Amino acid sequence: MSDFRNRPKDNFIHEATWEQLYVLTEHWQSDIEFYKQDLNFLHHLIDKYFLYLSKKENIDLVLEIEVNLLDVEKQCNTLLKRIHKHLHHLSALVDDPFTYVSDKFRDEHEQLEDDLTQFLKDFRQNRKEVFSITEHMIGGEELIKQLNVLHK
Repeated sequence: MSDFRNRPKDNFIHEATWEQLYVLTEHWQSDIEFYKQDLNFLHHLIDKYFLYLSKKENIDLVLEIEVNLLDVEKQCNTLLKRIHKHLHHLSALVDDPFTYVSDKFRDEHEQLEDDLTQFLKDFRQNRKEVFSITEHMIGGEELIKQLNVLHK
């Protein structure tokens, strides 16, 4: 799971200073906050075009995508809380390097990074599904407009 890792070298987590890990974690926090905003946009897209659905299979598909989107949103919120807590711990480590067991903390850091990677994969898949269904709905909306013009 190396899609999200912004490390200069493979063993960075176990060799980096606490300050370097703090900076990396701040970047994660910024990225996750951006994804949270994007999730709000995806919800808006679904809500806007859901009204145009008439076929049951399309409604069921959109509901499934909405449930998946809610799961990713929950995952995002959980990661933000974990990152915030992690930054607090890193701050304590910068002040007193003996606050936590170094190896255990670095392993937790690595697990957080892996969880971020999984979130990113889930987010991208979900975003792709939302855009696909809204594209389908927009195409249907255009067809309805063209049919209405023909019948006038």
